[in-house]
Amino acid sequence: MGNDHYFSASPASAESLRRITVTLAGSSVEVTTAGGVFSPDHVDSGTAVLLANTPPPPAGGQILDLGCGWGPIALSVAMESPRATVWAVDVNERALDLVRRNAEALGLDNVNASLPDDVPDDVVFRSIRSNPPIRVGKAELHGLLERWIPRLDERSDAWLVVQRNLGSDSLQRWLEGSFERGYSVHRAATARGFRVIKVRRHGSPQSEPIDLP
Repeated sequence: MGNDHYFSASPASAESLRRITVTLAGSSVEVTTAGGVFSPDHVDSGTAVLLANTPPPPAGGQILDLGCGWGPIALSVAMESPRATVWAVDVNERALDLVRRNAEALGLDNVNASLPDDVPDDVVFRSIRSNPPIRVGKAELHGLLERWIPRLDERSDAWLVVQRNLGSDSLQRWLEGSFERGYSVHRAATARGFRVIKVRRHGSPQSEPIDLP
């Protein structure tokens, strides 16, 4: 791909549409993928670890797949929770087109594939599930998480999968330092060289009781 990355807004590489068979939400399904998106030939190992080590998604409400790629997380969540609204968010326009194609082919009308700025500001999430784009760099990644984690609803969780040798432990320490009041952070699982990190929002700092003299 040269300088063309899966986190490019408009990949310059050939689209090269392809059909692959994958297992999502316990079912074998056919999906469409393409060049210029993350892991076009299979469900990547990190995403597989995340899907295997998170609880069933909330039955309703708004759920975010941050950095959705061609959609394995968003599609799985939509299949498991048909009454929920799943936001599949990515900067890669080709990836968003693939999510739309796949959701339509699977009969899922509860998936919104959107650019980050197209998600309404008043939407809050019952859950965030993400294999975040670690290779964008530390500053970009931190900015991404600082933007979206505060949009968790109260008593809701973000689940992030990060490869151990790409800095999962340092990211966990950063999360612990950056999201202190009203949040908790811990490692939920380790498998195949990946960590699953859970960030729990317990409540809004504004709603926490104030100690009076």
